[in-house]
Amino acid sequence: MPRCDGEIVQLRAAGVGVLLDLRGDLPVLLHWGADLGELSATGLAALASTATPAVLNNAPDLPRTLTVWPTEADGWSGTPGHQGHRAGRRTTPRLRLTEADLDGTALVMRLTDQVSELDVELHYHLDAAGVLSVRSVLTDRSVGEPYDLAGVSTLLPLPRRAGELLDFTGKWCRERSPQRTPFNYGSHLREVRRGKPGLDSPHLLLAGTPGFDFGTGEVWGVHVAWSGNQRYLAEQLPEGAGAHAAVLGGGELLTPGEVRLASGEVYESPECLFIFSNAGLDGIAERVHTRLRARATHPANPRPLVLNTWEAVYFDHELDRLRGLADAAAKVGVERLVLDDGWFGSRRDDTRGLGDWYVSEDMWPQGLGPLVEHVRGLGLQFGLWVEPEMINLDSDLARAHPDWLLGPSVGLGAPSRHQYVLNIAHPEAYRHILGRLIALVGEYRIDYLKWDHNRELHEAVHRDPAGDRPAGRAQTLALYRMLDELKARFPALEIESCAGGGGRVDLGILARTDRVWGSDCNDPVERQQIQRWTAQLIPPELIGAHVGDRHSHTTGRDTDDSFRFATALFGHAGIEADLTKLSADQLAKFTAWAGLYREFRPLLHSGRVVRADLEGEVTLLHGVVGPDSALFCWARLASSVEGQSGRVRFPGLDATADYRVRIRTELGLPTGRQVAAPGWITDAQRDWVRLPGAILTTAGVPLPTLDPQQAMLIEFRRE
Repeated sequence: MPRCDGEIVQLRAAGVGVLLDLRGDLPVLLHWGADLGELSATGLAALASTATPAVLNNAPDLPRTLTVWPTEADGWSGTPGHQGHRAGRRTTPRLRLTEADLDGTALVMRLTDQVSELDVELHYHLDAAGVLSVRSVLTDRSVGEPYDLAGVSTLLPLPRRAGELLDFTGKWCRERSPQRTPFNYGSHLREVRRGKPGLDSPHLLLAGTPGFDFGTGEVWGVHVAWSGNQRYLAEQLPEGAGAHAAVLGGGELLTPGEVRLASGEVYESPECLFIFSNAGLDGIAERVHTRLRARATHPANPRPLVLNTWEAVYFDHELDRLRGLADAAAKVGVERLVLDDGWFGSRRDDTRGLGDWYVSEDMWPQGLGPLVEHVRGLGLQFGLWVEPEMINLDSDLARAHPDWLLGPSVGLGAPSRHQYVLNIAHPEAYRHILGRLIALVGEYRIDYLKWDHNRELHEAVHRDPAGDRPAGRAQTLALYRMLDELKARFPALEIESCAGGGGRVDLGILARTDRVWGSDCNDPVERQQIQRWTAQLIPPELIGAHVGDRHSHTTGRDTDDSFRFATALFGHAGIEADLTKLSADQLAKFTAWAGLYREFRPLLHSGRVVRADLEGEVTLLHGVVGPDSALFCWARLASSVEGQSGRVRFPGLDATADYRVRIRTELGLPTGRQVAAPGWITDAQRDWVRLPGAILTTAGVPLPTLDPQQAMLIEFRRE
């Protein structure tokens, strides 16, 4: 790679620009945001010269700058680039740039520090989607005491106009609930201490111009692509950040003593992804979706329609019942059947058997073969539920190997869902679990694993007679290694990341899996919002979205078939219901919906996700737009004061094009609080209606006033 130290470097892609000044002792961040164009040498020098802020009263006598590795040595009083010590000493790093290489939009900067005796390799890569990935590699070159690393944070600059923050929280069955706040002075800090991103995961931390929404505003965002403990932060100090106002960043959250670097040892940070958009939240989503879809490992085949057995049979694994369920699934158009919890060991409820990954001889005297053969004879793929990182104390594995549990030697804390964590970073435990998975996938030619993770990693330590050692990071790395080994051995195997629902939805796990389970809640009222915000990071084809029973077992709410079908269409669709108990009319509806999914999945799994900016949260308009077609969902979650929608604009369509528009009626028409729908809607229920793109995108059209928990599908074809 060509050397570039001593230069001002400009990274440009997809309307995004990142500029760094490498002429000093430590690289200075000049700009991250909208592309400034191909600046001449004079322009680059002008940008660098305007990066020097005022020297303030009662402040350091030299101007502050924001470097790629900010510390107190720069006069930076915010979160430092890294923290650590050697036996309580060497806590004031003085990093210096030794060399830098640039290959297109990939920049590698090598730094060294005489105080901490660490070498740092800092990787910046701006991809074709305009997403900047940053990771660091720290190497201990000392010959003395180990270096206790307390944390590494990647920080990028924000301008003053980024005055509002958005991130997410949640709980079981209500994941990814957005929360907004003004960007005040001080630190907005989100620390994840659950051993996984969690049901309340920050998901993304976004800063934007006040009032930014799906289609409007400048937005800067960060995602920590890591499946363990995390830190997200947005920080604004009164003196600013060099010439900038604030910083945005994150990294792995390390527990005390977790990373102790001896001579020659290396710490590699998780990747932090930084995304900028001047087209609102939809612009952020489009960049990340484009990045993911460009991966060589991204699913290339149509996403098969799934039936998962959990809400159909729970623990009742009776062979004839499951065969009947498979028969009904094949008739309505299902393409993959997944056998959920209850097939192994002594597992008859959720209090026992976890860890014993052998097919139950009592429940399955002939093994899973008879069911698998029946499923494959129907032309369906076969999938299996597993939870390899967990263990019940009432299991053969726990009785044989209590030292394999992840928890303190002095005594385990309280169970969660009757289970504890298995220490898969323990070499023998790792080999055993991986061996069982390889045996199962190989024997039954399993197409798909639903990989669950139903509790948090509290007190995550290796059991050691000499003293327990922190192990949360090691557990995550062992998980990654296990997934990588399975994929290497079985390249066609697909794996879903499930974690008590949507508790492990991040781009670290998605580098090794093929979809995420958005939530254990299949109630479409909740799912409309959960899927809406999960798609802020994850494209629809990677989000499991299933139709459940009319009566939701997680909320107790009853919803109409058409609303459940319309909601589940916008993802990797599936079914969570006992089809054998449905009437012929209900099965016909499932069959029609399955046909609709097959018709639209090429669009839904490749197009641009768009969401309309509407007042309030009770009506939603969202869709997926392709080059020549689009499908939108107009949904109402609850009642509202207004009786009319007014003219609603459809985002993402081409204002210069003409469109044919129709209402898809296969799922049935929604009910409404009106004597008659707007005239164009009534016409579009019978046949195509022609409308100019300028009206659809700029003037807008009136939409029907639906009853609560109703939805309508609107299809567009470019003329």
